[in-house]
Amino acid sequence: MQYDKDTQLSLNLWGQSALTSHLQVDKLSVPDAEIILYPSYFTEEESDGILQRLFMEVNWRQDKIKCYGKEIDLPRLTAWYGDTDKSYTYSNIVMNPIPWTPVLLFIKDRVEEIAQVSFNSVLLNFYRDGKDSISWHSDDEQELGKYPVISSVSFGGERKLQFRHKSNKNLKKLELNLTNGSLLIMKGKTQEYWQHQIAKTSRTVMPRINLTFRIIK
Repeated sequence: MQYDKDTQLSLNLWGQSALTSHLQVDKLSVPDAEIILYPSYFTEEESDGILQRLFMEVNWRQDKIKCYGKEIDLPRLTAWYGDTDKSYTYSNIVMNPIPWTPVLLFIKDRVEEIAQVSFNSVLLNFYRDGKDSISWHSDDEQELGKYPVISSVSFGGERKLQFRHKSNKNLKKLELNLTNGSLLIMKGKTQEYWQHQIAKTSRTVMPRINLTFRIIK
């Protein structure tokens, strides 16, 4: 993979790959799902540097959704980057890919090292404060295939990701703290049987950028 000189300098400053150091791994024992959390996949130094570049370099957009017949702003900013022909549609929002940037390719390579798959697209969500959120959903759109591998990276403020089973109401909701530099991998039947959300919060939280790497079929 080729990077520009500025990015290569940053890579040298950021240091060795996370795979060369000890990683904490939490493999969740959850029915009908394969969920793996690496709480500190990127170091604090890496994460802070990446966050600043994403703030400045990503082409953020404010989409709208229909709610009870009215158009309202989506409660977060978004962006879609990827290979040329990998468009994505969710909630009647069509997203055409913007070409990969050097910093996105750097993050993608690091994620692919541990996920052991090659991603061709990424959805970015910018949660500006506690009022920004994403409601209950599954990443189960047709273009993602039957058992998609979704790798979710978080930079910035910590937020809680909640899971609930779609049919087994006896199972308790699951909560994960997504910290700065964390990597969450969801695969297998996770999207078929579970929904997840980032709920609004009245707590003061720092801005957060989340990237979910995907494979568009």
